[in-house]
Amino acid sequence: MIPKKFSIEKIPSYGPYNTCVLVGNFLFVSGQIAVDFNTKKLVSDNIEMETKKVMDNIKIILSENGIGFQNVIKTSLFVTNMNFFSKINNVYAKFFHKGSYPARETIQVSGLPQNANIEISLIAYKN
Repeated sequence: MIPKKFSIEKIPSYGPYNTCVLVGNFLFVSGQIAVDFNTKKLVSDNIEMETKKVMDNIKIILSENGIGFQNVIKTSLFVTNMNFFSKINNVYAKFFHKGSYPARETIQVSGLPQNANIEISLIAYKN
């Protein structure tokens, strides 16, 4: 099966990769950081605003593929400071229905693109 690649103009990739790729019914979304696509700058006033911007960017990608957060089956969160964990969770949880959260892992890393504090990638299933 040849993956279908998407060129999403609203959320561009910044390197030699696609923002997302659809393989069968599975949508693989590349890691997203909190870039404001109007200003091209990172939103990093605080971890809550940064997390919300990442999730808003992901919402655009999902929507352009005709799906929503209810279709997300797995997320990977990369954070530069595990002390942000509870603040990230408070924002992240608002994008999902309580009790129907996807599988998830949270990994602390030493650095992220553009000195971001959080990056999120995911896998979703398109019905």
